[in-house]
Amino acid sequence: MKPIVKMITTGVIVLAALGMIAYKFYDYTKYPWTRDGLVRARVVQIVPRVSGALVRVPIQNNQLVKEGDLLFEVDPSTFQATVNLARAQLDNMRDIVKSLAEQVDGLKASVGQHQAELGQAKFDVEGSAALAENARIIFERAKELRATGVNSQRDVDNRFATYQVALAQLNEARARVNQTTAALTQAKDDLARGLANLGELGEDNPRLRRAAADLEIAQLNLNFTKVWAPTDGYVTNLQLGVGDSAVANQPMLAVIDANSFYVQAFFRETFVGNFQNGDRAVVTLMSYPNTPLEGRVDSIGWGIAQQNGSTGFELLPSVKPTFEWIRLAQRIPVIVRIEKAPANIKLRAGTTASVVVITGTSTDGGQVPPVPRVLQ
Repeated sequence: MKPIVKMITTGVIVLAALGMIAYKFYDYTKYPWTRDGLVRARVVQIVPRVSGALVRVPIQNNQLVKEGDLLFEVDPSTFQATVNLARAQLDNMRDIVKSLAEQVDGLKASVGQHQAELGQAKFDVEGSAALAENARIIFERAKELRATGVNSQRDVDNRFATYQVALAQLNEARARVNQTTAALTQAKDDLARGLANLGELGEDNPRLRRAAADLEIAQLNLNFTKVWAPTDGYVTNLQLGVGDSAVANQPMLAVIDANSFYVQAFFRETFVGNFQNGDRAVVTLMSYPNTPLEGRVDSIGWGIAQQNGSTGFELLPSVKPTFEWIRLAQRIPVIVRIEKAPANIKLRAGTTASVVVITGTSTDGGQVPPVPRVLQ
């Protein structure tokens, strides 16, 4: 009997060992896990748009702020003076544009007057030309009659004098046409220069648009003296106060977006092939070991930096020694979005977390399946 008992005992032990191996393999494939996880969040760097001394800092370190809350204020006095100056320059430019518009109206009237004078001068030329032609005909007729002895030489001389007077009047009328034409050309040139100097009428006038743009820039800079919270979040590492100087485009403080917390977990490359985006996950924070959190796999990294082959000392490739019989699995970053967090759980960026992924649950909208406590 003893050999049979030994065989049964041995068989039971072997079956139990095989069962444990199968169970561990099931856990290994069904519940990939890692303790290499960190709570992360979007950190918003608060950057002032203008420089100056701080006159108000109504926030405190580690304070929760709401979107639109005032974070700090730069001394606005200089910027207010710039706004006042720009507004005065805009009003002055309106007066200048109005004066230029009135000058253009006067130039247009001058062009119209010269055009009327030119028309009258041309009409006078036509009349003088007709009179001169008539005087010429009479003079020629008088010469013919003098040749036949019908009239006297005095009559011919009178007709010639009348013809010369008509020619002089014609030349004078033509000179007036030339003078009026030149005056009209000058008036048109003056009008063109006046229109170019004036530009578009109304608010589209370039002078007004330039002055209005200067006022808008000055007003924007004045508005930039007050810096508001861009989102709900936590003020972190506050190291500024009233009297400190703000430098434009230099970060002053950081706000951690309260709605952007997630977990970045680093899984061995042998694990990531077992799950996919959308799979359910359980996150256990080191700071709250007894309160697992529900989550989902949001994304799986597509690449990591390689250390071997990177440029090292004297521009030579850096290669780390390895043991040929040991192959270390690389770690792939996986983003896990936390879906539900109890009110008593305070997520803090940089804290440690363990993550268990439940494979094959990307389309499961139910509760997180139970996970063995040892894996949580």
